[in-house]
Amino acid sequence: MARAAGAPLTELPGTALRIVRVCGTVLGYAVAFGPGALGARLRRRPWERAGACLTALLTSLGPSYIKIGQLLSTRRDLLPERVCAELGRLADATPPPRRAVLERAVRGAYRGHTWPFAEFGWTPVATGSISTVHFAVTLDGRRVAVKVRRPGISRVMRRDFRLVALAMGALQRLPRLRSMPFTVMHAQVGGAILRQLDFTAERTALGSLHANLREFPWIRIPAPLPDLCAEDVLVMEYVEGLARTAPESFCADARRAASRRVMSAVYEMLFVDGLVHCDLHPGNLYIEGNGSLVILDAGFVIKLSDPVRATFGDFFINMAMGNGPLCAEIIIESAASIADGCDLGGFRAELAGLVTETAGVVSKEFSLAKFAGRLFDIQRRFGVYPVPEFAFPLLSLLVVEGIVQGLDPELDFQAAAMPVLRRRNMPRVSVGS
Repeated sequence: MARAAGAPLTELPGTALRIVRVCGTVLGYAVAFGPGALGARLRRRPWERAGACLTALLTSLGPSYIKIGQLLSTRRDLLPERVCAELGRLADATPPPRRAVLERAVRGAYRGHTWPFAEFGWTPVATGSISTVHFAVTLDGRRVAVKVRRPGISRVMRRDFRLVALAMGALQRLPRLRSMPFTVMHAQVGGAILRQLDFTAERTALGSLHANLREFPWIRIPAPLPDLCAEDVLVMEYVEGLARTAPESFCADARRAASRRVMSAVYEMLFVDGLVHCDLHPGNLYIEGNGSLVILDAGFVIKLSDPVRATFGDFFINMAMGNGPLCAEIIIESAASIADGCDLGGFRAELAGLVTETAGVVSKEFSLAKFAGRLFDIQRRFGVYPVPEFAFPLLSLLVVEGIVQGLDPELDFQAAAMPVLRRRNMPRVSVGS
């Protein structure tokens, strides 16, 4: 087995063991559930058990794979409703650690300091793949939420990171894929996922999001309380009365208003602040009865560089206007690499056709996942590879797209971005070329 980039020699046995466990778990589920899945397919009910089986498999594989399931749970346009409903349980249904393990971790975080809580609820109010969240009351009477990193989770996720690095390195060696920046993509995207383990960085991101979006009275983001935080513990304001509300619980007007507020918040992050929440699945984004939004968990928040933010804004506004030729030029100019002998004329023509085809399409007829898939296919075939940072703004939109489509199928995603785009530095726009 080749050594994973950056993996200490002492960690290789642990990585090898993790590979065995992952492969063994997948094989075990295939043996246990394969016959039932085949029978369901023969009965023309292939999705009846698929969601439950997939959810159980991802839960067994661990946090890195649960994150994938959380993303997939929002994609009702791509997966059957029954599968998405089961995957949605991954948002907060991961079993918590035993109380003794949690208590040892939390009390250990404050070792050498005064215990800061008058009350602490050891039963989590929310349970995620990387952490649990608890209600507490401080010594001075403040009601707070305490996010606790799961003991041992860092070691598991870092081994998964190295496992994927090995796979990416192998793909990079295939003759047809040598020009694709797999290893760079893994370092940047995978590195961003690993940063969810860094509660100091999350505390900073949470404070920045809170400050950036404070002008919107309909957005609530809990502020961190730095004086109470520790390395493995993040303490923040407690948001009262959080409850997940199904879209059908709102009237049509309220659903439309909520969908526009969700997209306005995301576009503000993308095009104005450049600080992007990439994990707004239903466990981190709540819509309250009065239409207000509550945004939680800043673990997967990415700061876009100014060039990437500006380029993505340029591409998006020209996509909204149906200006395919300029969209092609923007991608060519910002590409991380272009294959030798690339047919740039053919690339321009195909991309222009894709943009023209999707301009002005409403939510129920437009799938960003399918658009991105076709875009990446065109780039792959012509050998025009984007900078890996472009994955983050696309990911933030992909996660919320499923939620917004459930709220308002008539929303024009592209038109909804125009008011925000006009408030930022005016992007490069031209007619044709």
